[in-house]
Amino acid sequence: MLAIMTLPFLGTALGAGCVFFLKRKMNKALQRGLAGFAAGVMVAASVWSLLIPALEQCEDMGKWSFVPAVIGFLGGIAFLLLLDHVIPHLHAGYDEAEGPKSNLKKTTMLVLAVTLHNIPEGMAVGVVFAGWLSGVEEITLMGAFALALGIAIQNFPEGAIISMPLISEGVSKPKAFLYGVLSGIVEPLGVLLTVLVAGSIIPWIPYCLSFAAGAMMYVVVEELIPEMAEGEHSHLGTIVFAIGFVLMMILDVALG
Repeated sequence: MLAIMTLPFLGTALGAGCVFFLKRKMNKALQRGLAGFAAGVMVAASVWSLLIPALEQCEDMGKWSFVPAVIGFLGGIAFLLLLDHVIPHLHAGYDEAEGPKSNLKKTTMLVLAVTLHNIPEGMAVGVVFAGWLSGVEEITLMGAFALALGIAIQNFPEGAIISMPLISEGVSKPKAFLYGVLSGIVEPLGVLLTVLVAGSIIPWIPYCLSFAAGAMMYVVVEELIPEMAEGEHSHLGTIVFAIGFVLMMILDVALG
């Protein structure tokens, strides 16, 4: 089970390893395609692995069964919005940093930007595993595995997206790889912490699932969609988004 929970982190590490095989600068079309794929996977995971189970667990509330999902979803959006404002970070391809002013190096803020993306992913996997360990009927081990695998797959391009721009900033390949790996360390930590408190969050599982979904959707809308649409008009991002969405949907339905 521990190996399954660390799959997302492994995906990030493997993606960061692309710095040893690709050119110094990532092709813009490739970067847009990778962002679109990651967005598709995250949207599908938010719906099938998080929001639908949250709604199913509240069916006994009748027509009010949407309440926990709505509260949790909006809470996840607000949480990431707060982090965006209190943590200084810089997105690849931009010169102006977000969050409070700081004296942090540009490379550090680039890593922090991707670390913010990885926080909701670690939360999502942790909550699903916590739900399974707590005996929630709507969550199966294979469903948890499907989510972990799907996020690991989309973390591969994210690992490359953070490591490759660092090369353009003059960072050595080994250091760029290390920074990419470190950006994903919040995922296994988030999974572990959530699982450790699994017993105490049983009544709050629907809220936690939808909270993770909201946090992931914030990343998609705020960062990944603008990135996949950047530059000249192209359908590439949309096509790869659809591929990522369908792949995650298949994984969740077939394995869950």
